[in-house]
Amino acid sequence: MKKLRYLLLLPLLIFTLVGLAKPGGSYKIVVEGFDWGAAVNKVILSLPDTTSSALSHEFTVFASRKSNHGPITEENAHGKREVMSAYVSDENGKRQKTGKYITLNLAIGPHLPISSPIQYFRGKGNVWIDYQILVVNHKSQQVWDNSTGKIMPLIDQFDLTGKYRYNDQLTMSYATFSPKIKKDKAPLIIWLHGGGEGGFDPTIPLLGNKAANYASEGIQSIFEGAYVLSPQCPGAWMHNAQKVSTQGKENDVYNEGLMALVKDYVKSNPSIDPNRIYVGGCSNGGYMALKLILLYPDYFAAGYISALAYRSTYISDAEIQKIKRVPIWFVHSKDDPTTVPDQTVVPVYNRLKAAGAKNVYFTFYDHVYDISNQYGGQGYQYNGHWSWVYLHENLPRTDLNGSLVKVNGKPASIMEWMAAQKKGK
Repeated sequence: MKKLRYLLLLPLLIFTLVGLAKPGGSYKIVVEGFDWGAAVNKVILSLPDTTSSALSHEFTVFASRKSNHGPITEENAHGKREVMSAYVSDENGKRQKTGKYITLNLAIGPHLPISSPIQYFRGKGNVWIDYQILVVNHKSQQVWDNSTGKIMPLIDQFDLTGKYRYNDQLTMSYATFSPKIKKDKAPLIIWLHGGGEGGFDPTIPLLGNKAANYASEGIQSIFEGAYVLSPQCPGAWMHNAQKVSTQGKENDVYNEGLMALVKDYVKSNPSIDPNRIYVGGCSNGGYMALKLILLYPDYFAAGYISALAYRSTYISDAEIQKIKRVPIWFVHSKDDPTTVPDQTVVPVYNRLKAAGAKNVYFTFYDHVYDISNQYGGQGYQYNGHWSWVYLHENLPRTDLNGSLVKVNGKPASIMEWMAAQKKGK
């Protein structure tokens, strides 16, 4: 371990010992959410003078990852980051012809845990870790080792300060996004995170599985501007009073406070269209999305749920009848080992259709692949539980029988379908 750290720091040690290294410069990292989670995909270096040139082969980048929440394996705690390209930029990484900053694009991927500033710890979920960068320019002998913060391009558009206290017993953090396109009324998209993103840092649910994408230009344009509300559960949405996951067998301890938060947010934002409130989530959050629909079927215009964790056996026939008119689109993978489809989504969907549900759909994937085609495409499979990968990218377009879902006679994606749903139609 000591030997590895020595090797990683060797360039800096050499420069220092021979008196050649210039004073350490400052840098910022850029963090974005991807299908597999968060990654540091860029580092922005400050320069003492203006430059018009940036050559990637002149730079070597090392990263270290550590946390007081628990140990990180040696191979994932220290490593070299591959520099893919370099360009002159401003302080935020925007390309310029000349400037006092250089931005390095770094290799990322689901196979490169060294690129992630977040780590999953059992019992704690996903948390930020101490992520440090050391950059060396071999030509100029300049070193950058002073972090001045991070930029999160999409996350920084959210208000991350939300706190809601319910009955003096429950406090929830939440993130919100207000649409740039201003109309008299705009819809509200509610996203409920999975079991690994609980806590009191609302950036975690947004980055943990790319949920921030609902604020992206692509999805926002479909809705012609939409509010986004991302509440964060202190623990797990399915927990009962004993902190045991119920899967619907018993009542959880969060749905009442969560619904109070939703109503309070809607009341505080009169520009939200009360007839176009959509609730969705994945896994634990998929359970809670369906739970809210079961409890408040007249409140939501539609539901969008991936990796449903609510077991069908705990939903009564009367409850199925109560929600059969609520538009819902389910997304799941056949090889999901965590929320087994034959116990959850398959019977729930079949029961809804048998009850006469007309506007309920179910996209059922064989596996969860690398949809970017950058890491192997269909040759690279994610865990089958990760069906939200398709959901966040707005890819589902078919019902269980393979037929295309249509809106006004035209094939529609899940977000296009959802944008068309309105109470009272």
